[in-house]
Amino acid sequence: MAMAMEAYTIPGLILIATVWWVIKKLKKSSRLPPSPFGLPIIGHLHLIAPIPHQALHKLSMKHGPLMHINLGSVPSLVVSSAEMAKECLKTHEACFLNRPHIAAVDFLTYKSADFSFAPYGPYWKFMNKLCMTELLGGRTLERLHPIRQEERRNLMRLVLEKASAGESVDLGRELIKMTNNVITRMLMGQRCCDYDDDVASLVKEVVVLTGRFNLADFIWFCKNLDLQRFGKRLKDVRLRFDTMMDKIIKRHEEARKLDADRPKDILHMLLDIKEDATSEVTLTMENIKAFILDIFSAGTDTSAITTEWALAELINHPSIMEKARQEIDCVVGKGRLVEESDIPNLPYIQAITKETLRLHPTGPLTIRESSERCSIGGYDIPAKTRLFVNSWAIGRDARYWDEPLEFKPERFVGEGAKKIDIRGQYFELLPFGSGRRMCPGTSLALLVVQAALANLVQCFDWKGGKVSMDEGVGFTLPRAHPLVCVPVARLHPFPCV
Repeated sequence: MAMAMEAYTIPGLILIATVWWVIKKLKKSSRLPPSPFGLPIIGHLHLIAPIPHQALHKLSMKHGPLMHINLGSVPSLVVSSAEMAKECLKTHEACFLNRPHIAAVDFLTYKSADFSFAPYGPYWKFMNKLCMTELLGGRTLERLHPIRQEERRNLMRLVLEKASAGESVDLGRELIKMTNNVITRMLMGQRCCDYDDDVASLVKEVVVLTGRFNLADFIWFCKNLDLQRFGKRLKDVRLRFDTMMDKIIKRHEEARKLDADRPKDILHMLLDIKEDATSEVTLTMENIKAFILDIFSAGTDTSAITTEWALAELINHPSIMEKARQEIDCVVGKGRLVEESDIPNLPYIQAITKETLRLHPTGPLTIRESSERCSIGGYDIPAKTRLFVNSWAIGRDARYWDEPLEFKPERFVGEGAKKIDIRGQYFELLPFGSGRRMCPGTSLALLVVQAALANLVQCFDWKGGKVSMDEGVGFTLPRAHPLVCVPVARLHPFPCV
């Protein structure tokens, strides 16, 4: 019997020793960054609720600016310093040019036929060039300037009506309506309320579904299970979007046949490229629909939320509000509204926008995925590792910013502040990401935000007392509480009536 036990014990000891040697060898050959204690199956998922960028910031305070976590079965790298962000997004940019696969996005965008989540390659390069030079380039933005101007004036008239009646206004809601109308008119030539389907509610549902935590994205054995019942909602949203886009595209194709020389919106431009036999990449109808969905979901609530945060900060800092008004009154006067062309001559309004984006970036986490093995900060990062650059945490880091939690637009004023770039080259401030995959709509977003904010500051005083600055749950940094206040007109006569 003793002989039999010894026979079983020796192979067992050999097996244990072999497993120990393999683990030691793997750890030696694959040196990962520091990591918090994780749990079986879910890894560190329980540590990033309820607001991921805040939770990741707290973890980084303990484990450092480069941290490895497992979100279920998804290995992830969390970056919380400008130096490490630069190493990932510039020095080793080629390793992090892909977006991670997200089930809801993949389904809604016809298997990633869009631009934002398309794999890095010929199609993505073609669409990026198209965005930069044509669809969202300077000439197109200038040509579509009257649309943005008219929608801003509509917003001012609505707020004036509330002021005249002594009523409160939900600014977040009205700003989203304005940006929805701007985007739909630039994309498709009509305001969102002109369409049969409610574009605003459709876009809201897309943002909710693509931003909601989905077990299928993180737990490997849940991949083909619909435990959270997202499937029905996703199918319903895509059917509604398909139905709406089919009607819109049909109208555009008929209009193009009747009048080839009519002014072109972005959808017209995309349809022209689809039919261009000389185009280096052939666009499908799915590509066009998915691109439109990209612009809808990325371009509406983000600009509105930034403007809302900026005005909330100004209400809480009346001396800064007054300084902004003095600049506007001096440069523009009180007889007309601020226009986009005035913004270069309003450096304090620009500084307020930058300070808002530092404290309240609508993309608090830049998310990528490594396509190959690389070394970051002396650590080995395997391929297929999800990257989270915490722009929110970097923008509030005392190593880079004096009094980082204070709203101080003056930090962006003067000769020294000119080096602080918000277009991805200054890694202490990354509201739009960096590198080849940074947000292609940066110029449009800045035009919409700065002009709308300047108009709201120029035209109205705001009653309602101290404003809460708590953040809500969501990937675009929404406010926890709506910005509801009573406007008081300060210009008589009012310029846009």
